[in-house]
Amino acid sequence: MKMNLFEQYCLNDPNSDRVFVIAELSANHNQNFEIAVETIRAAKEAGADAIKLQTYTADTITIDCDNPYFQIKQDTLWDGTTLYKLYQQAYTTWEWQPKLKQIAEEEGLVFFSSPFDKSAVDFLETMDVPAYKIASFEITDIPLIEYVASKGKPVIFSTGIATREEIEDAIQACRRVGNEHIAMLKCTSSYPAPIELANLKMIPAMREDFGVPVGLSDHTMEGIVPVAAVALGARIVEKHFILDRSIGGPDSTFSMEKDEFKKMVQDIRQVEKALGKVSYELSEKVKNNRKFARSLFVVKDMKKGDIITEENVKSIRPGDGLAPRYLPEIMGEEVICNIKTGTPFDFKFIKRK
Repeated sequence: MKMNLFEQYCLNDPNSDRVFVIAELSANHNQNFEIAVETIRAAKEAGADAIKLQTYTADTITIDCDNPYFQIKQDTLWDGTTLYKLYQQAYTTWEWQPKLKQIAEEEGLVFFSSPFDKSAVDFLETMDVPAYKIASFEITDIPLIEYVASKGKPVIFSTGIATREEIEDAIQACRRVGNEHIAMLKCTSSYPAPIELANLKMIPAMREDFGVPVGLSDHTMEGIVPVAAVALGARIVEKHFILDRSIGGPDSTFSMEKDEFKKMVQDIRQVEKALGKVSYELSEKVKNNRKFARSLFVVKDMKKGDIITEENVKSIRPGDGLAPRYLPEIMGEEVICNIKTGTPFDFKFIKRK
């Protein structure tokens, strides 16, 4: 039986630290199929687990209108154009997408997409994608979310513009149609996003509040934010990926190049190892190093009948004698044998009361 995305990457397992790393292709193909293919292969080489596309056309996401409502003037990278013109430039040709899925899967990558209307969902269903992503600006489209969730595939939400109530509404939309395979990504919907707005403390809070796996969709230009997110419990990391920022395009300025992405993934995998598990049991290596702990030693030759004082028994390294916590207990006691300097102290040297 085919495992779904959550099972394959243990996203529902609270004891798993394996992070699912997504390379977002977005508009970084510049309407060139060969660049799209090369980008997918580079993402695999950089350590991505998945490649994600966006499935829309300018006509399925907006209308061709240049009145003030449709002009971009919110202090963004795209100010000065209209929504329609932006999406004409940024969309990924639908005819490419089955071919890109085949190439991605041949490379061993998970391939999925963000649909922006029902026709995109229907198209992606013909491709049998294993999951869906709901973009930040679509999280309020409850009918779309219900339609996506009704397909029974895992649904990953970006929450960049959402209030707590809107996040709850989106989760309930999935559950109303029987879909419990839900994950959320903490996201700052700013392009690029200032690092001081990352607000990564939201990741453990969201996991606690909503009871679903939480990750990060990151638009900063630094690898440190995703790495820190993993340390705080992020199970998914999504970053925009580009072959070379110099090729330009609507999303180029906040996308990672191959070497940057590869370094981020390497750091994430190191953090996974460092997270370890909750256990007070000492590893064998640490047990061996307890040799260098402090313990009680005789530091001045003692004869039978001598009294233990701070001058003849001390807490020093190494750790072969009694634990230092016993020093007050033995202080003032009489030893029952001769003891040479450098001998680990033991209870057998005194008469215990």
